[in-house]
Amino acid sequence: MQWLLQEFDDTRKLAEALDRLAIPYTWHKVVPFVGELIPEPAVADPEAVVMFGAYSLWRYAEAKGYWPGVFKLRPFVEEEAWHPYLLNGADALFMTLREVPEHLAADGKEWFLRPVDDSKEEPGNVKSTGEIIHMAQRVLALDEDEIPDGSLRHDTLLMLTKPVRILREWRIWAVNGRVVTYSLYKDGSRVIHRHEIDDDALDFAQHMVDINPGYSPAYVVDICRTEEGLKIVETNCVNAAGFYAADLAKLAAAIDGLVRLGSSR
Repeated sequence: MQWLLQEFDDTRKLAEALDRLAIPYTWHKVVPFVGELIPEPAVADPEAVVMFGAYSLWRYAEAKGYWPGVFKLRPFVEEEAWHPYLLNGADALFMTLREVPEHLAADGKEWFLRPVDDSKEEPGNVKSTGEIIHMAQRVLALDEDEIPDGSLRHDTLLMLTKPVRILREWRIWAVNGRVVTYSLYKDGSRVIHRHEIDDDALDFAQHMVDINPGYSPAYVVDICRTEEGLKIVETNCVNAAGFYAADLAKLAAAIDGLVRLGSSR
């Protein structure tokens, strides 16, 4: 697998793991707004190229026909197999940013908000209705051609759910149908990055992967413990998600070993 990296703190950590595994990689900068890479990579086989860095790299990977390139995901809220396990999935509201000022009452109520698409336009967070409406109005005041790629747009579909008390949260990395590594990233209200997971949470994570085969060859799923049990928070693109305290050597080895179905390799 040929690895193309855009330099960030996390990708530098990944590069260290690749060094330990003797897996070669190259560094590239992204030309803003154009999306081209500097230097232009010399690709030996477009069927064996993976990119890590900003989520927007998917456009370059798609234009060049790279596989796996960037693992784009279907919206996790549309995956029927996971519906019984979603955090507040049953009572979620869905609306485009354009619909927010008209359909959301400024009553001070708090919502957990995130875009439905795994686009990194807005990180998942809790906001009051007033804050959400103000955010929407700021974006809607712009002409759509003024909005840079990767930002909230008039037609961005949002999911709003009732905030739930979360006891612990973990990030899980699944590759080729198996959980390959994990990290604790929140314990109560404290942000803590440790390479640990409760046994039942690890079993739950693998079960979530098992019941939805074919979702993606590689992805991140965030899970949490609540007073009502273990739940899925969201999924994320593995190429652009923070690594926290994951075992990056295990993750890199698993991704490097991926083979496209139907390939002779």
